[in-house]
Amino acid sequence: MGMKAEEALAISYEELTNYLRANHSVYMQVGETLYYLTDANDIYWRAQDTSKLNEKGHYTDASELVPTVSEFLGLPFVDGKTIEAVFDEATFYASIKQ
Repeated sequence: MGMKAEEALAISYEELTNYLRANHSVYMQVGETLYYLTDANDIYWRAQDTSKLNEKGHYTDASELVPTVSEFLGLPFVDGKTIEAVFDEATFYASIKQ
């Protein structure tokens, strides 16, 4: 997992798919909740809640694992809404690898 960049990304919903494929992860702030959108071993995609850590100190899953970015973008994990549905109220930040 990377660290959240301080400066917000200027990205459109249409650009998000390619951004995720190229960068493998991004942070998404919706209201008070910060999600980490990432791939798992370059195979599956998931959203994680950064406010909840598991016993290993990793973010906990907020969505199920799915095999494609398109399928991932259609998951209703943000209070029953998809990323597309909350996109206009969300702020995205790059994930900086250490």
